[in-house]
Amino acid sequence: LMDPYASLSEAATYFSERLRTAPWDDASQDDKLKALKMATRAIDRLNFAGYKHDAAQEFQFPRGDDTVVPQDVKDACCELAITFLDDVDADMEVENLSNSQQGIGDAKTSRDTSYVQLHIRAGIPSIKAWSLLTPYLDDPRNVDVSRG
Repeated sequence: LMDPYASLSEAATYFSERLRTAPWDDASQDDKLKALKMATRAIDRLNFAGYKHDAAQEFQFPRGDDTVVPQDVKDACCELAITFLDDVDADMEVENLSNSQQGIGDAKTSRDTSYVQLHIRAGIPSIKAWSLLTPYLDDPRNVDVSRG
């Protein structure tokens, strides 16, 4: 079984210094671990610059000459995990964005649904996690999601 980028103890430390952590605080240890693993899998589907530190390693990090996972990647794993625990799903976000009109009575609003934000399209429903991961991406404008 895989170990996530951020361990349960690392995530506990991370969330001890962050506001609005109810989805994390209220989750069971088992669900917390599942969320961290889901976050790791979502992160690993992105197209990162460079190469794996060891071609035989299971995950995308560490990369290049690094021998440890960067703190930003661990933090992104935590942010993505809490987003998943809060029932935010990238697929649902895309679906919600396709709802182009809303209204009450005569007041109506509409929006362009042809554009889906890059982080949502990449399967990362947390803008905070996305901003932590962006510096490591090969080219953030070319989202290359792999399933493998």
